[in-house]
Amino acid sequence: MSRSVERAGISLAAVAVLVAGAAGCQSGGDKKAADAPKKAAGQSSPKDARTALQAAYKKTSAAKSAKVTMKMSIPGAGAAGVGDMEMSGVQSWDPAAVDMTISGGAFKSAKRGAPDKIRMVQLNNVMYMDMGEAAAKEMDGKRWMKMDLGAPAKGDGSAASAQQMTGGAEKQDPAQQLALLTDSPNVKHLGTEQIDGAPADHYKGTLTLDEMIASNQNLDAMSALDRRKLIDTMKQAGIQGYDTELWLNKDGYPVRMNVGIDSSQGKISMSAHYSEYGTKVAVGAPPASETFEFSELLKGAGAGGDA
Repeated sequence: MSRSVERAGISLAAVAVLVAGAAGCQSGGDKKAADAPKKAAGQSSPKDARTALQAAYKKTSAAKSAKVTMKMSIPGAGAAGVGDMEMSGVQSWDPAAVDMTISGGAFKSAKRGAPDKIRMVQLNNVMYMDMGEAAAKEMDGKRWMKMDLGAPAKGDGSAASAQQMTGGAEKQDPAQQLALLTDSPNVKHLGTEQIDGAPADHYKGTLTLDEMIASNQNLDAMSALDRRKLIDTMKQAGIQGYDTELWLNKDGYPVRMNVGIDSSQGKISMSAHYSEYGTKVAVGAPPASETFEFSELLKGAGAGGDA
């Protein structure tokens, strides 16, 4: 197996993980549940809906962690169209940490040498992906790919691309999504439905790209240059807006979320199911001797060609 083919396969899987990071972090739900409300209650006013969502935001923020299972679908061709993917594991948002296994989508069609599933761990702004034995053979025994999402963008654009693909994964938790939904100018309560055998209140709202940018405080922490590059990249990708649906259980916690993103490639859909709020999340970084930088992999695959 040639070095370039094997690295290209690993790159495809890596990009799929990075795109999926947005999901980890964007949230999701169940279309069947969204399509079949059990009780068509009268829609409440946006003010009443925001009051309920603000209360849920406080509870979710205080919980600090949860177990999560996710599904996402990304249309398009090549590495950008990774198809359907699944993620499962635990996530903490105070402190920010993730430990998930990702499978499906591009992993099924990746070139020889790429793993069929990947473990991803993240601590604050640093993400690590276990690229398997193939990566270890090609990267001097190193199997964990490292990406510092908080590092300044480099001249090759890899950092900016990573930030765009992950969408600030370490900060896109259910509490953050509640905050964004609360900012929607047309948020509404759609009634009560049965989710996992229990009643849950269904909320929905939309945000244009400009409204999302204005309300997303994560972008305020970026430098003016990186912020402009990220926004330009999103606009060039044809991202137009976000649709968010959320179900709160009787205790006021999100149990399901659906997020749809309109892009020039089509509809990007993400879904998540949250449970066991307050669960313990113990994430450790892999040894430095077993890690390599994402930029090394891009160079090996032709800096944007097969990667």
